[in-house]
Amino acid sequence: MSAVPPTEADLLTPLKDVFGYGSFRPLQEGIIRASLAGRDVFALLPTGGGKSLCFQLPALVRPGLTVVISPLIALMKDQVDALTANGVAATFLNSSLTDAERSARWRGLNNGSYRLLYLAPERLMVGTLVDDLRRWGVACVAVDEAHCISEWGHDFRPEYRQLRELRGRLPEGVPFMALTATATGRVREDIVAQLQLQEPAVFVASFNRPNLTYRVLPKASGYRQVLDFLRARPKDGGIIYCSSRAGTESLASKLVEDRVKAAPYHAGLDPSARSRNQEAFLRDEVRVVCATIAFGMGINKPNVRFVIHHDLPKNLEGYYQETGRAGRDGLPGECLLLFSPGDVAKQNVFIDEKPDEQERARAREQLQQMVHYAEISECRRAALLDYFGEEFPDPACGACDNCLSPRATWDGTQAAQKLLSCVYRIRQKSGFGVGLNHVVAVILGGDTEKIRQWGHDQLTTYGIGHEHPRNEWGAIARELMRLGFLRQSTGQFPTLEVTAEGFAALKDRRQITLTRPMETPRPRADRVGDIACDELLFEKLRQLRKRIADEQGVPSYIIFGDTSLRYMARQYPVRPEEFRRVSGVGETKLRSYGDAFLEEIVAHLRANPRQIFADDSFTAPMPVAVKKTRGELMNDTVRETLRRFRDGATAEEIAGARDLTPGTIYGHLGSALEAGEALDVARLFTDAERREIEAAFEQAGWGTLSGAHTLLGGRVDYGRLRLFRAARGGEQTSKPVSE
Repeated sequence: MSAVPPTEADLLTPLKDVFGYGSFRPLQEGIIRASLAGRDVFALLPTGGGKSLCFQLPALVRPGLTVVISPLIALMKDQVDALTANGVAATFLNSSLTDAERSARWRGLNNGSYRLLYLAPERLMVGTLVDDLRRWGVACVAVDEAHCISEWGHDFRPEYRQLRELRGRLPEGVPFMALTATATGRVREDIVAQLQLQEPAVFVASFNRPNLTYRVLPKASGYRQVLDFLRARPKDGGIIYCSSRAGTESLASKLVEDRVKAAPYHAGLDPSARSRNQEAFLRDEVRVVCATIAFGMGINKPNVRFVIHHDLPKNLEGYYQETGRAGRDGLPGECLLLFSPGDVAKQNVFIDEKPDEQERARAREQLQQMVHYAEISECRRAALLDYFGEEFPDPACGACDNCLSPRATWDGTQAAQKLLSCVYRIRQKSGFGVGLNHVVAVILGGDTEKIRQWGHDQLTTYGIGHEHPRNEWGAIARELMRLGFLRQSTGQFPTLEVTAEGFAALKDRRQITLTRPMETPRPRADRVGDIACDELLFEKLRQLRKRIADEQGVPSYIIFGDTSLRYMARQYPVRPEEFRRVSGVGETKLRSYGDAFLEEIVAHLRANPRQIFADDSFTAPMPVAVKKTRGELMNDTVRETLRRFRDGATAEEIAGARDLTPGTIYGHLGSALEAGEALDVARLFTDAERREIEAAFEQAGWGTLSGAHTLLGGRVDYGRLRLFRAARGGEQTSKPVSE
């Protein structure tokens, strides 16, 4: 497919005007340019690295429809809501829609009204949909969460395999894009092969998430450890992962009893309850979700401040992806894993239930890698990156427990000699290997049927290890495995044997240094990487965001992310042109929310001294109201709303037809009034509403929407308040606030 290369303005204009960003993140521009040039693309970007923008922005530049294959309904809705809030024509087709909604979206697709269409993989090949895609002018296919197509991946989904058929049924030259946040080298190769990507442009970003802190604690009393963690962070929200459905419900119930707003989430919940709990978390009505791994994939909540693994994950890929749900906004996030050898035994029970031996062997190998990560004394960040084939350049990351509080070492030569000798003599006597638990039982002088049956109570190493308890011997053995002195098989019954390196250490009586067991870390310091800001203003902006989000029925972060709010509370923008320069503010959000947020900032500055005088703070004097030009007020989307309103449609009808919120439509009508357009406002307010709203403005002052909004108890959204104020005339806005 030939294509004219986009200019710098072609890319930077929608990047700022639509998405609110002034520059690309690493690799984004290269991925976008390769896709717009008609090439197949494979892109591996970490969670929070901006994968979605890589197919969303090209959809605004190239003609035709971009189809996005996405595995979860929640993910589709989340991204479509965010795009719609930015003024992008996007939609999805899935089982959550009513017949009327499905028909309306189908009409829009037939009319060419949409730039992006989200579909589930199992929906794609049903009926005549592929033929419809050809008719709708599909210009690109983006496969999100592409690791789901690989049997070697941590979240394989058989329905993804049918995507192999899609390429041959679409017009020749339609480029494909595969995107994932987590994939080893083997999985990457499998994705390219399964999707039949043709000489793809390959982009692999660093797996490093520098804003995340990694900690592992020995699980002593899991619930008490979780509760102490949460109480130390009373304003932070996050996810707690459990291995079982019952575990999520039990943990959530206990937290609620201890006055922590928490809810469970797992695949066995009633769909309506599951959806309700997820929405409550997205809207910050629930602080903590206790979940199985069914929760989180594709959830675009940027202000998850922590992820706790109450139980041991199955593999490092899943652990990496789940921890990656913290700090997507680039602000600090904490990742805590509670580790217990008992969790290893539970996972092994699950593995033994798998019917395929090859699958069991692969799962045991992955579990062993997970245990290795949990018990290492070296930098955890370096270990994670090494798993994905990336080398961390520094000797210490400064943001994991092992780097912040290095564990003490000890001379473990004698203990290592005893354990290696015991493994060797068991194999020598029996002619076969045994598992770790049996070796520990022998060295502790256990009295079991197998020890007696096999004569292992006659060995010279029987009962020579009483100086260490059972759990310490297990940790010593696993460290000797990591050091290369012992090897464990990966069959159904893993056995231990001494390696050549271990024999050499035994023979030479080589000194072996081991690491002390993990201890509870010191209380956390201030999180590195936080954006310094006026915390009082930040809290006010958070409350304002929550009120607007509740009115529009969307999660708070759809309005603005925490990063944007912190920059507002740092830079103190007081004019529209200053507000537009804040990261995350595009043209649509400036029009929709700029007035309310600017008024909140101005009101704060009138009552409070500035707290931040940073280089990037705006230093303009406190303004009087800045009047927008007619050109700024009357854009194409405002004109379309005005046309429909004059044709007799209500604001709610216009919102439904245009896939927007009623508040946005009222905002459009307010802009039209401010631009001097004639409007029959009497259609929009009853006499009782007019009296109530006017009284609120008289008390709060006509210069603040948020004051009137608060006095009205949030019953009248900001769009209607702005419209009412515009209808009363600009001279009202200068009235002082009543005491």
